[in-house]
Amino acid sequence: MWDPGLYLRYGDERGRPFGDLLARVGATEPRVVVDLGCGPGNLTATLPRRWPGARVVGIDSSPQMVAQAQQLRTGDGSAAASPGALDFAVGDVRDWSPGPDVDVVISNATLQWVPGHEELLVRWAGELSRGAWLAFQVPGNSDAPSHRALRAVAASAQWPAELAQAVAPRTVPDPVQYARLLTGAGCTVDAWETTYLHQLPVEGATHPVLTWMEGTALRPVRQVLTDGDWAEFRDRLTERLAEAYPVHGDVVYFPFRRIFVVATVA
Repeated sequence: MWDPGLYLRYGDERGRPFGDLLARVGATEPRVVVDLGCGPGNLTATLPRRWPGARVVGIDSSPQMVAQAQQLRTGDGSAAASPGALDFAVGDVRDWSPGPDVDVVISNATLQWVPGHEELLVRWAGELSRGAWLAFQVPGNSDAPSHRALRAVAASAQWPAELAQAVAPRTVPDPVQYARLLTGAGCTVDAWETTYLHQLPVEGATHPVLTWMEGTALRPVRQVLTDGDWAEFRDRLTERLAEAYPVHGDVVYFPFRRIFVVATVA
């Protein structure tokens, strides 16, 4: 289960790659814009301002996230947009196909959760109309100290067997591999990677990298463990994170690598 509140604790840091991705999308007057894996919708809700003539649709597999996003559509959220321009729905990206009027597809930090998403990208490229845009970014940090620490703690035999699968590395292609894949599917491709240096403030007793991970990478771990095991797991992981990401003054420096792809259907 996704928790919108946990996810949005570092909303600015998680939102910056979305803006960097959009900056390379050159669509001017798209008819329909789809955000796959829209999460709580705070970033999707900015799209009607970028493309005021478009219908914007956000899709996410989490009912909790979509419920949060719906508040933006009804005007109860801080990023409210015109109800006629913005819609949200629960759906699985693996089952999604673009309609003939979809001119822009965006996916922000979602496809890393989908095994075999390369096949989806090729299918979407074949189904989109000529001139349509397909833009996505995925974390490329499966070998970062944070994730190595996570797997090291999870390796203890005391945890349930299914925990190993929950923390298995979610590797993704590099920019060259994505570029070759989508060029072969008939697209013109712009691909790159960026390592952001997030300066996470230290607030309270919880290590900020642990707080970050609770919104994403630790979500499947929490689902596996009992309350007691979860508390112990957090304590052990905190020890390792404190070593890997020491506090400097009142911040922790947290490098985070991301991979970006913007493709145009030729």
